[in-house]
Amino acid sequence: MPRTRAARPAPAGPVRLTPVARTALRPATVAIDGGFWHDRRTTNARVSLPQGPDLLESAGNLHNLRLAAAASSGASAEAAASSGAVAEGEFRGAYPFVDTDVYKWLEAASWQLGQGEDSALAADVERIVALVAAAQQPDGYLNTWFQLVKGGERYQDLRWGHELYCAGHLIQAAVAHHRATGRAELLDVATRFADHVDSVFGPPGSGRPIDGIDGHPEVETALVELYRETGERRYLDLAGYFVDRHGHGLLGGAAYCQDRVPLREATNVEGHAVRQLYLLAAAADLAAETGDAELRAAGERLWLAMTTTKTHLTGGLGAHHDKEDFGDPYELPNERAYCETCAAIASVQWSWRLALLTGEARYSDLIERTLFNGFLAGVSLDGERWLYVNPLQVRDGHTDTGGDQSARRTRWFRCACCPPNVMRLLAGLTHYLASSDEQGLQIHQFVTGTYETDRVRVRAETDYPWHGTIELTVEESPADAPWTLSLRIPQWCRDFRVRCGTETYDRSDAPVDQGWLRLTRTWQPGDRVHLELGLEPRLTAADPRVDAVRGCVAIERGPLVYCLEQADHPGGGLDDIVLDPSRPPAVKHRPDLLGGVTTVVAAGHRRHIPDRGWWPYPTADETGPEPDGEPVELTAIPYHVWANREDDSMRVWLPTS
Repeated sequence: MPRTRAARPAPAGPVRLTPVARTALRPATVAIDGGFWHDRRTTNARVSLPQGPDLLESAGNLHNLRLAAAASSGASAEAAASSGAVAEGEFRGAYPFVDTDVYKWLEAASWQLGQGEDSALAADVERIVALVAAAQQPDGYLNTWFQLVKGGERYQDLRWGHELYCAGHLIQAAVAHHRATGRAELLDVATRFADHVDSVFGPPGSGRPIDGIDGHPEVETALVELYRETGERRYLDLAGYFVDRHGHGLLGGAAYCQDRVPLREATNVEGHAVRQLYLLAAAADLAAETGDAELRAAGERLWLAMTTTKTHLTGGLGAHHDKEDFGDPYELPNERAYCETCAAIASVQWSWRLALLTGEARYSDLIERTLFNGFLAGVSLDGERWLYVNPLQVRDGHTDTGGDQSARRTRWFRCACCPPNVMRLLAGLTHYLASSDEQGLQIHQFVTGTYETDRVRVRAETDYPWHGTIELTVEESPADAPWTLSLRIPQWCRDFRVRCGTETYDRSDAPVDQGWLRLTRTWQPGDRVHLELGLEPRLTAADPRVDAVRGCVAIERGPLVYCLEQADHPGGGLDDIVLDPSRPPAVKHRPDLLGGVTTVVAAGHRRHIPDRGWWPYPTADETGPEPDGEPVELTAIPYHVWANREDDSMRVWLPTS
């Protein structure tokens, strides 16, 4: 007999909408228990997360909290002792925001604890939460840099001090800890800090001493989530105040920190990529909870401008190493692409909020592209090494100067924002995969596992993205009540087939509505849907206004962007490789390579270019057409697995002549 289930609370993820939120969709519950993302999340849980405390210890982050706890008049002797507080030593770290590395790790660990018992991880979380609580000052303020280095000086350097940025990550960690474990210790710390901030910041005439914003947006979206967790309206109002004060010259009018133009008036994304996207995520949160149509319109407008003029093929964002910011429209370099891993994460967070707000599939198209490429490249296959920046080319003979902007994987960074950020997205990934509305269930991303709402549960089996087959089985459904199962048909998909009972559809006659294949019927447990997405390799050309890749193509297959690595092409470099687009590429699965990947094999040749330099400039008549050179079989690997072998050259975009 068909079964129904009792109403259940909203899933415990990074975005928990209030009952009155004005969104088209709401997050659904997903459990991943096999396949591609299960493997990567298992590495995160078994390797990356457990190493977090030791890495934070060696970098000095926990040491700073102990110093602050020992110095804080708000920490009792007993609490300070139990937290391991020490009275000797100096602040360690190059930046005033090192506390956030701890908070992001705590958020990641909390989401992981919400998925199953892990006594060792729970003990680490409990110990570090106690340390954070002991470091907090009596009025709620908490920032080890300003407590230890600046002698208690507060809010005197809002552009670079990152005090509210740190508060935002603390709040997000506390919300995750409370939702995942039910414990309130860290939430108490966060609410005390938020109350302190609310007593200090406000518009002219509010009676608060500071009318100001942080140079790095983050606290805004965190305050919205704290409102959702506590029901305290003041936090939502404070978030709205901060969002709307950006762009009014409070930080000198710098585009870098989103202070050049008010968000509601902006026509394109600009400045520091992560700061821009965190601010836009907050605007989407506010639009969801308040129904602010102007903020919603601004978000949709800026997302479209970003994706059409400032987004790399991998979903990566950021054209400039200098200031980590967006460039001009169509300024999308290859070897100097910045594409910070944190920017990819921020893009996923913002696009998910827009997907919930609008119900449109295009936002989840970008999430898929970013997750499989620009984001996942940021962590090595073994879960122990990281990329801060994600270029689309590393030239032959590249000289790497090391540091955070290295093109080589690194164990940790001076500015270690990306590794714990990757950890928290992987740990909370199940939140970004499916949604529900009054009509039924929407599957945004395809994984092996179960998708469920308060009324239905659907089981999925798939080897995506290596294969395009997704088998869906209805496990629970209301009796005699029709509902709609909506499957996102990716924008890249040229051809697909779906079989549902006795009905079969393909691209020509499927009921696809703006990217959604909607199947409405009275479902019964055991009903099956077979979806087959065509994964033929394709050659992609960029907009001709992108000067850096004019005359080039990139290889894609399904959601994956591919690249060449020197390791697969002995006997010469990659800078002289030319792809032959007239010969269709072939697919070859390689279980022996990089943990098991599907490669794309294409035809090409090496150009024989004389080493003549650039002076004097040769004329066209003097150069003439280059001979084709020797044939070369090109082996392209998924971009997300590059830099897991020897350090050498790599490229995504390939010249065709």
